[in-house]
Amino acid sequence: MSTDKLTTTVNILDKDYLINCPSEEEAALLEAARHLDNRMREIRSSGKVIGIERIAVMAALNIAHEMLTRGRRNIAQNSETQEQINSMLERLDGALGENHELKF
Repeated sequence: MSTDKLTTTVNILDKDYLINCPSEEEAALLEAARHLDNRMREIRSSGKVIGIERIAVMAALNIAHEMLTRGRRNIAQNSETQEQINSMLERLDGALGENHELKF
């Protein structure tokens, strides 16, 4: 894994920003910047929020909310999956009986 740093230019709402990042993370940084730029443009075009700072805050809040919601959904799905696995294991144990060993 390389630890080389580089300076990358990202453009958000027609303004360039120089960002330092590890070279192996440049693609992810550019993708994140494009996502943020798109979200900020959507908010600006709605006409409901005025000012770059407010647009940035609204975009950050929207993105954070989506991430938290997705995280909660993943936790719930993982819990449901674990319950299904436990149920299958119980049924398997019951089908095999107490005196049988499962060999792999």
